[in-house]
Amino acid sequence: MEFDVRALSPDHLVVRLRLEARDAADARSQVEARGLHAAAIAAVPAARLPALRWHVRRRSAFSVTLFSQELLALLGAGLSLVEAIEALREKETHAAASTLLDQLLASLREGKRFSRALAGHPTIFPALYVGIVQAAENTSGLPQALERYLSYRQRVDSVRGKLVSAAIYPSILLAVGSAVSLFLIGYVVPRFAEVYQGAGRTLPWLSQRLLDWGQFAGQHGSVLLPCAVALVAAMVLGVRTLLSRRGLAALLRRVPALGERVHIVELSRLYLTLGMLLEGGIHIVAALDTVHGMASSDMQGRLTAARQAIQQGQPLSTAFENQGLVTPISVRMLRVGERSGELGTMLTQSANFYDGEIGRWIERFMRMFEPLLMAAIGVVVGTIVVLLYLPIFDLAGGLS
Repeated sequence: MEFDVRALSPDHLVVRLRLEARDAADARSQVEARGLHAAAIAAVPAARLPALRWHVRRRSAFSVTLFSQELLALLGAGLSLVEAIEALREKETHAAASTLLDQLLASLREGKRFSRALAGHPTIFPALYVGIVQAAENTSGLPQALERYLSYRQRVDSVRGKLVSAAIYPSILLAVGSAVSLFLIGYVVPRFAEVYQGAGRTLPWLSQRLLDWGQFAGQHGSVLLPCAVALVAAMVLGVRTLLSRRGLAALLRRVPALGERVHIVELSRLYLTLGMLLEGGIHIVAALDTVHGMASSDMQGRLTAARQAIQQGQPLSTAFENQGLVTPISVRMLRVGERSGELGTMLTQSANFYDGEIGRWIERFMRMFEPLLMAAIGVVVGTIVVLLYLPIFDLAGGLS
């Protein structure tokens, strides 16, 4: 669920946040992970969620990735941080982005650290971004931190792009097949029902059932059409609700063929994020706090238990193994990283291994799924057409 939080920054400024969390305690922990003190936490009523999400999405139109790329290029050219942001402000034409850059410049000129200035805009700059910038400020390695974040975004977007690209063709095929089937059932079948109604012949049982539906649809079309539109809208709203509450991953995890793959995708993102944070100099406990809000509800509980075990002295590999956050391969890689002191690198390599496995599985799955989907749509459309023409074949046989 979503929470409206009023927090106090170390500079004694009031910051307002909207967070997605399981409960008030989870929201408070996310706020404290950002270095803020929660003063008031209130759950957002369910009826306001769509409008609030649209509002947050509209405010988040500012591209953090593009901002990081341009800022990295200017810092690499020798400009100071303030000069670089001033240059970005001068070329910006979008009103909302200009206002944001003005606020960042004002905070920097007041003497605030860059990470603190970014933390004042939590709906635009995620806690992950603020965390790596904050760690870089302690080592004067802001360009390296930006490069690390851009590489991370490229990897995450690459996996998401593979999933989206693989889903485009089946989605188009399913939409066209569904449209043809609905056209046949909703328009063609009622017309054939009117033709056969006065024929006075005994029709095949399946054809008769199909024509009965055609007569019913023809008589009640004004009622069925709004009901169909309402059903489609309810399905779209249900999918959006699952996505917003991260329930889709939990649902797919229960499917025997997909559950393991969904778990691998979640582990890949977890390892990639943790690896980036550890390579940036962030302590493992703080890194776990940062990724906690990005994980699914099931994984959040496991991360909390792993964090407590690590604070009690257990190594990361053991804590993750006890919580089911490893595979036989990754647990060995984590142990090697702990012995060599390159845990962040090993986490990133584990994510690389999983990304390759996910890509290969997606390719194999789509090669099998696309022909099956085409065959299923062909069977549905072909069955409707055959059932419509069976009476014609029967009539032609009688005439001969």
